[in-house]
Amino acid sequence: LPSSRTLGSAGTRAASEPSLRPGDMIVVQVWRQPEFSGEFFVTDAGVVGHPLYRRIVAAGRSPDEVRGSIMLFLSEFETEPNFVVEVMLQVGIGGEVRQPTVHHLRPGTSISEAVQLAGGITDRGALDRVILRRDGVQYRGDLQDPASDFRRIEIRSGDEIVVERRTDIFREYVVPIISVAGSIASIIRLASPGR
Repeated sequence: LPSSRTLGSAGTRAASEPSLRPGDMIVVQVWRQPEFSGEFFVTDAGVVGHPLYRRIVAAGRSPDEVRGSIMLFLSEFETEPNFVVEVMLQVGIGGEVRQPTVHHLRPGTSISEAVQLAGGITDRGALDRVILRRDGVQYRGDLQDPASDFRRIEIRSGDEIVVERRTDIFREYVVPIISVAGSIASIIRLASPGR
């Protein structure tokens, strides 16, 4: 099981230089060149998953490095290629959010923004009980506190964000006790003489 820690400002700095991993998405738009344009995943081999781009290594490199490699590649076909490259990092967002799944998000997206992009929390979600799992370490934070560094931590590829359920004392403790008491009363009535 991952260990649990509190993530401070050091964790915020560590998240500022993301590197790509297999499963991340690279969106390329090349002016008047549809064969070079599209949404491509980083493959398990670490390269861009498209026949024309497959020699470009993406895994373990920063978005800027990947953009530079794509520019060099396109320069072989055009002197001054007109293109846009956008990198989307895969992040698992689950628990009490409205759209729990693997999302592809832009670098620079904060933990707080990622939860909003997953549809926000459900009625049972607890913004003060959010877990970030990163590289085998589990961090707990509070997204309700405006002063919390946790809110501003930027996502990295492979992160898992889990919004925990808010504790409902009435539903989780009072209702079961009432149910048990009602069941005991029914059993006593059934066992009473004269029934």
